[in-house]
Parts: sequence; structure tokens; C-alpha cells
Amino acid sequence: MLSYFIRRVLVMIPTLLVISLVVFVIIQLPPGDYLETMISELRAQGENIDPARIAFLREQYGLDKPLIEQYWLWLFDLLQGDLGYSFEFELPVADVIGNRFWFTAILAISTTLFTYVVAFPIGIYSAVRQYSVGDYAATFFGYFGLAMPNFLFALLLMYYLNLWFGLSIGGLMDPQYIGAPWSAGKVMSVINHLWIPMIVIGTSGTAAMIRRLRANMLDELQKQYVVTARAKGLSPLRTILKYPLRMSLNHVIADIGMLLPAMVSGAALVSIVMGLPTNGPLLLRSLQSQDMYLAGAFLMFEAVLVVVGVFISDVLLAMLDPRIRLGGGATK
Repeated sequence: MLSYFIRRVLVMIPTLLVISLVVFVIIQLPPGDYLETMISELRAQGENIDPARIAFLREQYGLDKPLIEQYWLWLFDLLQGDLGYSFEFELPVADVIGNRFWFTAILAISTTLFTYVVAFPIGIYSAVRQYSVGDYAATFFGYFGLAMPNFLFALLLMYYLNLWFGLSIGGLMDPQYIGAPWSAGKVMSVINHLWIPMIVIGTSGTAAMIRRLRANMLDELQKQYVVTARAKGLSPLRTILKYPLRMSLNHVIADIGMLLPAMVSGAALVSIVMGLPTNGPLLLRSLQSQDMYLAGAFLMFEAVLVVVGVFISDVLLAMLDPRIRLGGGATK
């Protein structure tokens, strides 16, 4: 197991290097750069452009260098923990992201916990009590969660909670705490505002997990070893938890690699609608303005989430299911 763990960690290094090259190419694909976008906006406003100042900024930001040299400089800075400089905000990227990273992490972690805590009992109950009233209710919830776009769900909640109860659910804290130092009151304000976006963002993932877990459990419950366990007098709860649930978790665990990045990227529209201070709106803004280093930092963050998530899911699968071999090659 240790050798498998080390091997998977070593594979992550070249994977992230290749991803960094792809990310850099993607952020360079649109024609022009941030300075050209800025020049176009200034000319549209009728302002004069000083060519000497533009040349100075291009040299200062390294935009006058060949693309391969820009990539190596960016990669070298990333390896040192320097995320680069934001052209639009005229600040280091780390300062621009600031608390947004922590708000995004808190929201993603809480949404993940909500997804698993809600999906597991409902999915198990729906499989064990197939075609019951609870199963039909879970099926309806699953179809609703899969069909309803997150941003539309957020709009409906914001409208009707305000209409019926006079509640304003936008943002992640009360207005008086925005920009204020952290305190017990600010923490409680974040907690009080967190549950609505957590439910909105987690609904689709929860619904999908319920449907997947139900289908896997139904498949396992029909197998011979479950019938044998019941015939031997094993308690119904132990019969379900010891084998069928364990075997049904493979597909759920395999999805961990895509769950966190999907929540972070999929929450962009929800964050814009609800005014959440997370990474999503800032990522869209950086892509629109061609703020390449800010956009690159966000895309690399998403890539790291994918790679780390896949690594965690592979390790958990190897620990959970003895049928999964840790070594390669075929057996006879």
C-alpha cells in the first residue's frame, strides 16, 4: 500500500506540470492581452494613449517576452508560491484572492458534507424500501435536483423567502461585517448565511448521488451473498451495512475527483446571483478582462482539486475494495 501511495504521488507531479502548460495555453488563446483590452477601452472613451507608458507596462509585466519564456517565468514563480500579479487590480494575485479562497473552501467543504450526509441515508432507504412512498419522494427529489439549474433555484429561493418572510439571503455575512476583522459575531454571521448557498449548490450533487447509490444498492441486494446472509439469520441492518453498502460505495468514491472542482466551478453563477464573495465571480471577471495571471491561478487551483480528488478516490478505493489490485499487469 505504501509503494502504491508513493507511486500515485509521483504521478501527480508530471500531471500538474502538463496541466500548467495547458492552462497557460488556454489563457493565451484569446487574441491580444490585458493591455490591448485596456487600450481599446480607453480609446472608446476618447482618452489619449501614451505609447511610452504602454511599452513600459508591457516590459514590466513581461508581455514583450516570447510565450515560452513567459510560461517558464510563470511556472517558476508558481513553484515558489508566487501566483503572479493582477493587471486589473494592480496587486499580487494572492492579495486579490485573499479571503475569497477561504470563503470558497468553507462553502465547498460544507456543501460536500451536506451532500454525503443527506444522500447516504436517503439513498439507502430508497433502495431498501423500493417502490414505497419514501422511495417515490426520493425519486422526485432526485429528478428535481437534476433538472433544476442551481442559479434558477437560487433566484426562486431569494424571491420567495423575501416575499413570504421578508428575508434577504444574499451574501455570506451581514453588511456591517464586510471588510471588518474576524470576530465571534462575524463567524456567527457567516454560519447563519452559509446554509442557503450550501443547499442551493449541493442540491444537484445530492440528487445525483441518491440516484447512483440507490441503483448500486438495488444491484447488490439482488446478489446471492445477500440472500445467503439473510438465510443464515444475519440482522437486516448488518446485512445491508457490511456488504451491499460497502460494495455500492465504489462509484460514489470514484466521483470524489470531480465533486470538489464541480462545486467550485459550478457555484460561479450561484455566487453571482447571490452576491457571494467566492472565487467564481472573480474568475469570470479575470477571463473577461484577460487578466492572465489571476485567471491562471484560479484554473490551476481547479486542476489541483481534480488531481488531489482523483488521488484521494484512488487510495480510498484501494483500501475499501479488496478486488482492486494495487499493482498493474494481468493475472492468470
